[in-house]
Amino acid sequence: MPVESNSAAECSPSEAAVREQLDRLVAHPLFSNSKRYPVLLAYAVDQTLKGNAAELKERSIGIEVFGRSPTYDANADPVVRITAGEVRKRLVQYYYDSGHDGEVVIELPVGSYIPLFHAPERVQALVPNPEAQSSALPISQIPASLQHKSSRGFSWLLATGLAVLAGAIGLTAGLRFRDLKPPTSIDRFWAPITAGTTTATYCLGEPAKNLDVGSINSLEAPASTDTKPIPLYFRLHYSGHLSLADVITLTRTAAALETQHKAFRVIPASEARFAQLREGPIVLIGAFDNIWTLRITQKLRFGFESKDGVALLVDRKSPNQTSWQTAWDLPYEKLSRDYAIVARIHDETTGQPVIIAAGISEEGTEAAGEILYNPVYLDSLLAKLPANWENLNMEAVIETQVIEGHPGPPNILAVETWK
Repeated sequence: MPVESNSAAECSPSEAAVREQLDRLVAHPLFSNSKRYPVLLAYAVDQTLKGNAAELKERSIGIEVFGRSPTYDANADPVVRITAGEVRKRLVQYYYDSGHDGEVVIELPVGSYIPLFHAPERVQALVPNPEAQSSALPISQIPASLQHKSSRGFSWLLATGLAVLAGAIGLTAGLRFRDLKPPTSIDRFWAPITAGTTTATYCLGEPAKNLDVGSINSLEAPASTDTKPIPLYFRLHYSGHLSLADVITLTRTAAALETQHKAFRVIPASEARFAQLREGPIVLIGAFDNIWTLRITQKLRFGFESKDGVALLVDRKSPNQTSWQTAWDLPYEKLSRDYAIVARIHDETTGQPVIIAAGISEEGTEAAGEILYNPVYLDSLLAKLPANWENLNMEAVIETQVIEGHPGPPNILAVETWK
């Protein structure tokens, strides 16, 4: 019997086809390399096919799938929400690959644990329509894999396209009335980047083997990490593809430029030239995988260093401050907190305004990026600045707790402003 769909006009896949597609998904490395992602996906699909979709609630999933007690605190233990978010990202990443065209589409909508099933022709529906006012691409659905294949330029073209698309999605109604509303705190914070007619440059970190991060250059990647934890430096130094956190930050912050119709381009740090950075405003994402972030923050109070096997976020006014650090050989799964810099400065070397979101690890970068596009967290930062902050340079250190590889809310630890 066909599986029910949201629209009677759609051709719904059969239950057998859905189960066959589920088997295909959980066998794919995007899911098979994890214990939790395939289990949650399989449980949600199975319960829906059995007619028990109404029972798919956060608490019931936590109890049935993850073995939590019936009285567990879902706010203190967000395992279901976190896992579901990862499942959504991996589903979109999977279907973004044209090699899976023609397959049944299993979708996990944001805000729900009830999967939807679409016939193969619906695969393109996962790529949002920029004309639709209510189909914004959630952060959980940004493709995670823009890998270096035969052409590095092609990967970055994809990244640029994603940023433009996500920045435009869901903003149609807002743009219609933009001129009737006072500027938001986000508009004001991004004003140095969005002002003028020159093209802004997003410069993203790009893990590469020739990256100079001190002592980790002498480290050799393991032949296999299947049976041992992956140290932090392997994630940054040997991954060879774009960081999902960087792409998330790019895509979300690009909305600030799109609302002002600001043109921008995306360049990997390894290909960015000084002459290019002098052409217009700059947004730097990532720290140890972005040589330009390391160079520009060398002159600031807060910056990044790598020494004695430790990645440091340093306070140059307090040289003995060493608590903002992470050991390079820390197993990635054991990372419990990360530190990052958020900055908005006028850089004297390039002569351009610069915004920075950079963490020691990916989680710090993602948390720093959240300040730049989430008005709640941005306002908490601005509350710590002088009233005339719009005329000042500013730099802040943030901390985020990391739970199962996901950053929590950004917490502001220190702030510096200057003329």
